[in-house]
Amino acid sequence: MTAEDGPEGMTRRQLLRHTAWFGAAVVLTVTGGEVLSRIAVPGEADATDDPRALRFVQISDSHLGFKGPANTMVEDSFAGAIKQINGLPYRPDFVMHTGDLTHLSTAAQFDQVKQMMSELRAGHVFTVPGEHDSIDDTGQKYRQAFGAGTAGDGWYSFDLQGVHFLSLVNTLSLEKLGHLGTDQLEFVRKDVAGLSSDTPIVVFSHIPLFAFYNEWGWGTDDATQALSYLRRFSSVTCLNGHVHQLFTKTEGNVTFHSATTTAYPLPRPGDGPAPKPVTLPAGKLRDALGIREVAYRQGNRSLAVKDVKLA
Repeated sequence: MTAEDGPEGMTRRQLLRHTAWFGAAVVLTVTGGEVLSRIAVPGEADATDDPRALRFVQISDSHLGFKGPANTMVEDSFAGAIKQINGLPYRPDFVMHTGDLTHLSTAAQFDQVKQMMSELRAGHVFTVPGEHDSIDDTGQKYRQAFGAGTAGDGWYSFDLQGVHFLSLVNTLSLEKLGHLGTDQLEFVRKDVAGLSSDTPIVVFSHIPLFAFYNEWGWGTDDATQALSYLRRFSSVTCLNGHVHQLFTKTEGNVTFHSATTTAYPLPRPGDGPAPKPVTLPAGKLRDALGIREVAYRQGNRSLAVKDVKLA
């Protein structure tokens, strides 16, 4: 992608004006084995049922190459997630993988995950890197596999159906917390400068852009600066991975959704000295793994987010 063009010819400044997602409340329910997390606005139709809606899927933390008792077959569970996406009653406009595609960032692991994701039936497939994707080379192998058309260390943006998407990299300059850096912060500032304030913004990153649990590095040290450039927008939604569990939080105009994983669960914040893979009883692992369906319909004020466990 260039500064003016998105992937596959999507216009960089595709500004379709519409009602923004403001004044919403977060509702959490459990129905039929699905954890449903959605920003709900009374009286609005559910965008997930509208074939005209923008619909995409988030997957995260596949950790291909992981070997351990928490999941001895991460390749199989990731393949199951891909099959589940391909079995949806609609073709997603895109699928986004929010990082830790691999466990040890080897060339073979990148080749494997790229081959597996080539089977996804979606309009586009996007990624952002996790810290496991840049273990020994500051993300060079990741960018060789997935960085075509990106800027800097792999960040980029695109527009689709009136929504502006930012895909950020906060896993390369790690001390304890995630870090964006001055070059990427300047990219964000310039990238959104020309957008109308009623443009919905969706931000993808691996590590959360809020202080989830800093003792474990579950936060980004300069996220406040990045979010300051988004303060004037009526609605901003941040979708991240890394923590291997569902969490939703709203601060002002920004709603944060942490995703689950296709590999193995991690403990809740503070449960133990470090976030090590959790081994569940036999038959319980897939209840902790899943995919995320997201939908937006122009004219709605709501972003529908549905987290579904692996079948």
